Amino acid sequence: MHAFGIPAWKKAPFLRLIIPLITGILLQWYGRFAWQQIVVTGVCFSIAFSAFRLLPLAARFKLQPLQGMLINIVLVALGLLITWQKDPRHNRQWYGNLLRDSDYIIATLTEPLTQKNRSYKANAAVEHIFHNGSLIPAKGNVVIYFERDSMDTIALQYGDRVIFNKGFQPIKNSGNPGAFDYRRYCAFQQIFHTVFLKRHEWVLLNGNNGNWFSRFLFNARKYILNILQKNMKGRDDQLAIAEALLIGYTQDLDKDLVQAYSNTGVVHIIAISGMHLGLIYVLLAWVFNKIPYIRRSKIIKVVFILSGLWLFALLTGGSASILRAAVMFTCIVTGQNLGRRSSIYNSLAASAFVLLCYNPYFLWDVGFQLSYLAVLSIVVFQKPIYHLLYVKYKWINKVWQITSVTLAAQLLTFPVCLFYFHQFPSLFLFTNILLVPLSSLVLFVEILLMAVAWIPFIGVYIGTLTWWLVWLMNKTILWFNGLPLSVIGGISVSVAGTLLLYGFVVTTGFWLLKKNKPALQLSFFLLLCFMSLTGFTRWKISRQKKMIVYNIPHYRSIDFINGNAYTFIGDTGMQKGGMPYNFHLKPARIALQLTQNLDSLPVMRRRNDLCFFLDKKILLIDRPVIFQPQQQKINVDCIIISKNPKLDLALLANVFSCGVFIFDGSNSLWKIAEWKKVCEQLHLRCYSVPEQGAFVLDL
Repeated sequence: MHAFGIPAWKKAPFLRLIIPLITGILLQWYGRFAWQQIVVTGVCFSIAFSAFRLLPLAARFKLQPLQGMLINIVLVALGLLITWQKDPRHNRQWYGNLLRDSDYIIATLTEPLTQKNRSYKANAAVEHIFHNGSLIPAKGNVVIYFERDSMDTIALQYGDRVIFNKGFQPIKNSGNPGAFDYRRYCAFQQIFHTVFLKRHEWVLLNGNNGNWFSRFLFNARKYILNILQKNMKGRDDQLAIAEALLIGYTQDLDKDLVQAYSNTGVVHIIAISGMHLGLIYVLLAWVFNKIPYIRRSKIIKVVFILSGLWLFALLTGGSASILRAAVMFTCIVTGQNLGRRSSIYNSLAASAFVLLCYNPYFLWDVGFQLSYLAVLSIVVFQKPIYHLLYVKYKWINKVWQITSVTLAAQLLTFPVCLFYFHQFPSLFLFTNILLVPLSSLVLFVEILLMAVAWIPFIGVYIGTLTWWLVWLMNKTILWFNGLPLSVIGGISVSVAGTLLLYGFVVTTGFWLLKKNKPALQLSFFLLLCFMSLTGFTRWKISRQKKMIVYNIPHYRSIDFINGNAYTFIGDTGMQKGGMPYNFHLKPARIALQLTQNLDSLPVMRRRNDLCFFLDKKILLIDRPVIFQPQQQKINVDCIIISKNPKLDLALLANVFSCGVFIFDGSNSLWKIAEWKKVCEQLHLRCYSVPEQGAFVLDL
């Protein structure tokens, strides 16, 4: 952390600037301050800072901490302001502030259509609202789903304008425990609503509002995909991985194969990141150093290299991690060629500062977090790890260098990986040593294919070579994934636990690098706190008793939970291994730390469709039934209705005295709407899982 006795934080002023900026971003997201408060705070403290500069030199020297405090508060206000400004709901022209039920909406597609199981999907920008015969300019992004049965939909292109009159649906979370926060994810993309359009509900307008540069990028992506599809063998896993590796196209990827890459710790090689941009930089630097005229001019060489890097970054979709690498490479390349080598810490902090000013929501992006943590971890720990061993032989030394980089990158990334992905790839060291060089070779071969594809027979040979290299990569991954204990899964770590883990890693690293005994003592204390927190969490888990009706479209899924054991009642399609299970049930069971799947819990009895769970009686209905009225109503705590059964809800209410009627996700929305009307008329309590999220009954 030191160079020539100067601490890194002094050589890297952006390290000190980015902390208050991040503080302001967090305060605005969680505090929701009004713009007037933000502006008044920023202006007042900016004036105070300017007035401070008018003080005599001796007074300024004595009050130097005050100067630093004023700068920090101004930067906090900057973070507050850019986060407030980035939220489109604060704009008077946001469609949500203007739209009425009878209005027509004119929207422009901001991307090509993506094929889904039952529809075509595209993001769109609201352009105008047609209200009472006049066009009102509007802004805001929405997700549009077009009915798949209509062949006309396929003709829609980027930049096309459509008009429709249909109400937007707010984006909701499933409400399942441990589920991905999709609503927040979309909010960070400035998207809050979605709409499904059937063929007769929209009209294509004349003209195209697409941006020429975006159209160029989409056409370039399409051209590259066509070359790969033409020169590689058929549409299979090899082609899908090649598309993802080169330009980040993920539509054709098999989810099970992606899971195998994740389980073995090498998913980063198919998720476009800084590693890919680094390889492109090496290639561009080599090419332009071979061209005499460009090689002699530093400015021209920098322009060409940076143009190539940014073109690649934008071509791959401009994710947070690739933008981080592009900004950082821009700083490094510019500094090197101008003879000004800056601290790597300053370059990292500067690139993060710029990106957060551009989009403060990058702070919550997993790729952004992992990208910076990995680079920082390599910068801090790679050399100390590498110097632990002296390797005499050249090629073994190269392997040890790759190993040291891989080990270093894991130190600061594994806590956040445990938090987000709930697993640890135990074979990551071996897979990275083998797959990182191989994937780099595949990337260079794919670039060669793009260059020679116009020569028919050469393009086919290079395409075949690419196919076999990717095949080897996939087979290697699948072999490692099939090994026992290749991944340690089911790990649940809270935010507090993640912070404690980071504290332990940082203090332990500081002790190893600086031999600082207080740091070692603090690391032991933090480890003890982490273990205590883990023990307390397990104690709470051992006492949990609940029933969960999951919100899973088209599926019936119910868990009865006692401690870490559970009994599942539902569709066989929710068995382990399928996408619905991995996306919905698996995260919930990891979050609740459920490890024992029992046919029947000791505290549960089942008599046909009636379940007795602790002191609760639950009736399950998934088929048409007719109950005979009783002299005295049968008491049940809840009735769970699934699979759109033909029911007379009024007759059911005459037979059962029910605490709540629960309509799960396997029912149609129109059917639930009918049942809800009956419940309102009879003053019955009901709960719609598709509309309100998973139903959780804590006992």
